[in-house]
Amino acid sequence: MSNDIASTDGTAGAASPVTFITGGSSGIGAESVHRLLALGHRVAATGRSAKKLAALKEAADEAGAGERLLTFEGDAADWEHVSAAVEETVRGFGRLDHAIANAGYSADAHVETGDPEKWRGMVLTNVLGPALLVRAALPALKESQGRIVLVGSVAGFKNTPGNLYSMTKFAVTGLAENVRMLTTGYGVGTTLIAPGRVLTPFWDERPGGAAAAGPMISAGQLADTLVWAISQPRGVDVNTLVVRPIGQAN
Repeated sequence: MSNDIASTDGTAGAASPVTFITGGSSGIGAESVHRLLALGHRVAATGRSAKKLAALKEAADEAGAGERLLTFEGDAADWEHVSAAVEETVRGFGRLDHAIANAGYSADAHVETGDPEKWRGMVLTNVLGPALLVRAALPALKESQGRIVLVGSVAGFKNTPGNLYSMTKFAVTGLAENVRMLTTGYGVGTTLIAPGRVLTPFWDERPGGAAAAGPMISAGQLADTLVWAISQPRGVDVNTLVVRPIGQAN
């Protein structure tokens, strides 16, 4: 099976690649879904919001790609949800070529002043979630010799004082190398994508919002990086991509 990106003519059918992405209903995830569908992929997307998933499906239908999109409402940190969604994707599409752990968020994450009641969900989504996806997807990826993508953050390389979110992304950085060492012998690639500031709803509840944060890249630009990573020919394993906007020093 080839891992090459299918053509955009929509005729690939059952031969087209299958990509599973968590957190696919908004931001980077939604932009990635739109691009992958436009490239002929069959896509499975998970998310917590039924409303956002319905909007994603409606957009796919309007683009004539609705039959190539599966959506699953649920929690990326819940094993029963993740494993069932992956199983249904493989059953429905017949294979799995790419598994993208994109779901993640920050929640009042300062260890001195933040609200501990909000931390558990963030830590589970950001750290446990990617590990669960790897566990669920690996059997099918071994068959296709596909790829795993973990969406981390620049915050997983450069600490911010007291930032628990940064700690979770350091964990994702470590997980990516750990998984790479495990899966490379199976012919499965692993890529960590670590974005800097990306213009997404992530900034909506932060002081000053996106306008106060500084230069940003768009979610679409980051999605282009993700598509490039999974488009590499078989035998080429791109392991770490750090993507910042020009002007972001840290």
